[in-house]
Amino acid sequence: MTADRAALVDARAPEHLGAAARLPAVPRVSVVIPARNEARNLEALLPSLPPGLFEVVLVDGASDDETVAVARRLRPDVRVVNQTRTGKGNALTCGFAACRGDVIVMLDADGSADPAEIARFVEALVAGADFAKGSRGLDGGGSDDITLLRSAGNRFLGFVVNVLCGSDYTDLCYGYNAFWAASCLPVLDLDWETPAEPGGGRCPWGDGFEIETLIHLRVAEAGLSVVEVPSHELSRVHGVSNLNAPRDGLRVLWTILVEVRRGRHLRKRETPRDAAVAESGARLPVSTIVG
Repeated sequence: MTADRAALVDARAPEHLGAAARLPAVPRVSVVIPARNEARNLEALLPSLPPGLFEVVLVDGASDDETVAVARRLRPDVRVVNQTRTGKGNALTCGFAACRGDVIVMLDADGSADPAEIARFVEALVAGADFAKGSRGLDGGGSDDITLLRSAGNRFLGFVVNVLCGSDYTDLCYGYNAFWAASCLPVLDLDWETPAEPGGGRCPWGDGFEIETLIHLRVAEAGLSVVEVPSHELSRVHGVSNLNAPRDGLRVLWTILVEVRRGRHLRKRETPRDAAVAESGARLPVSTIVG
C-alpha cells in the first residue's frame, strides 16, 4: 500500500463515520463506466452525460472494437483505465481505485442507465446518505429491459438478503448506484491489484455480476446510510448482455451466503471501541427510501 493510499484509508477510519454530511454541498462527481466492446453504445451514452461532471473514468475490458477511440473522440477529457483481470466487478473496482472525485457514480455502458438521473442520486447523497442505491421497484422506477426470469430471481435474492440482513432493499441486483468515496470505499474492501492467474481460470470472487450484491451487503454490514432512489432502466441500445441469469444468479446467492457469514465473523471480532462507535449513533439508518 502506498503512503498516499494509507493516508486515504486512515482518513476514512471509524471516527470519521458520517463524513458525508461534512463533504462539499456541490461535490466533485466521478462517473465510472465499465466497457468491453461497447463502441456503438458509447456513441449514444457519452453525449447524454450531464454537464459539470468532475471526471469520466472509462474502464476498458480489453475491447477489440473502437471502444476507447470512440470514448476519446466524444469525450476528450475521458480517463481510460485498463482492467487488471476480467469481469464487470473487476472493471468497477479498477475504476473506483482511479477516481479522484468526492462522489462515485456507477454507470453501465450499454445505455440502460439514464444519465439524467445522476442528479437525483447526488441529491440523495448531499441530503445525508452515504450510499444512493437505484431501485426499479419504487414508484417512479421501472424497467424496459428485465425479463420475467431475471425479475423473479431478483425478487427471491432480495428477499433472502432482507431476511438474513434485516435490510429493506426493493431491488437487489441493479447496477445504477452512487456513493461518497470517503465513507464507502474503505468498507467495500475490493481488490483490484492482484493480477489475473496465468491461463485465466475461474473468475475471482467479486469480479463478476455479483459485484452489486457484494457492495450492497458490505455497505449494509458497515451500518452506512443507504437511500434507495427510483430509477427507470432503459433497454440496451445495441448488442446483447453478457449476463447469464442461472449462472450469475447462483454466484449472487453464493455471494449472499458467504458475505453474511463473513459479517457475522467480523461482528464476533468487534472491539469495545467499535461497539461504542456503533452505539453512539454515528452511523445513519440503513435503507431509508426516497420517493
